[in-house]
Amino acid sequence: MPVFLSRHLLVLVAVASLGAFAAVRAAGGPLEPVVLLASVLTLLLASVLERYFPYRTRWNQPNGDRATDWASAATLVAVVEPLLKLLGTLALLAVYGHGGPGNTGSSAWLQSLPFALQVLLAALFIEFGKYWAHRLHHRLAPLWWLHAMHHGSERLYALNNLRFHPLNHSLNFALSMLPALLLGFSAEAILCYLAISQPVLMLQHANLDLRSGWANYVFSTNEVHRWHHSTESSEGDSNFGSAFVLWDQVFGTFRYTPAGNDPARVGLFAASALYPARAGYWGQLKSMFLPGCCRA
Repeated sequence: MPVFLSRHLLVLVAVASLGAFAAVRAAGGPLEPVVLLASVLTLLLASVLERYFPYRTRWNQPNGDRATDWASAATLVAVVEPLLKLLGTLALLAVYGHGGPGNTGSSAWLQSLPFALQVLLAALFIEFGKYWAHRLHHRLAPLWWLHAMHHGSERLYALNNLRFHPLNHSLNFALSMLPALLLGFSAEAILCYLAISQPVLMLQHANLDLRSGWANYVFSTNEVHRWHHSTESSEGDSNFGSAFVLWDQVFGTFRYTPAGNDPARVGLFAASALYPARAGYWGQLKSMFLPGCCRA
């Protein structure tokens, strides 16, 4: 992979997304399509680059997981995300009424802050919720059974970012994004956070030999995140942050080695042998209702 791309790709896509967001915001245009377009383009770019510059060549070869990954991606995008947006809207209406949180004293102080500070606080708050939601999915056996779908892949490539059990994804939302909405962070501040974080997430599982340097101490890059997918629990119980690794550093779960971030294998922990990782998407969904499920 060209050295320039290897070192700077992650920062370039994040800056480009943020720049597009700032330009559209200044022009008074719709902001949500900017975030969506940045996410889609970054995912497509990663998928193309993986073919020519793979970190591990064998990770480009499907091993019976492609149907699961595409079914999960379609379910999240077409069903789960729209339902979660509806849930967020209904929750705001129930708590604040038609006027929304922007017209209440409880959130006025947030939205009176400089916009950059609003975005920073929103990022810290949302990432805190995502960190603990993720960590609880590793700590509690019933939640781990849901999260095992994500870890069941035995290779890492761009589409893995959309391989999630719908309940796992929904709980992450309920513990991070929903509280931020109810607390009164503006939609613009949250969308700006997403404009930065989504491109990072689209590269997080990419099968690319990125060498992001200093950015590995700020963002949850694919170098950092590879450790999280290790089959060794001593390595995999780390780097729980979503797009950023601040809370991992605060709570002592950050793992990164500048000399190399290359777990021997990726996939489920040995203790999770009961999970039907090769059962396909619907088989994995149904497994939560079968006897013997939900054991770590």
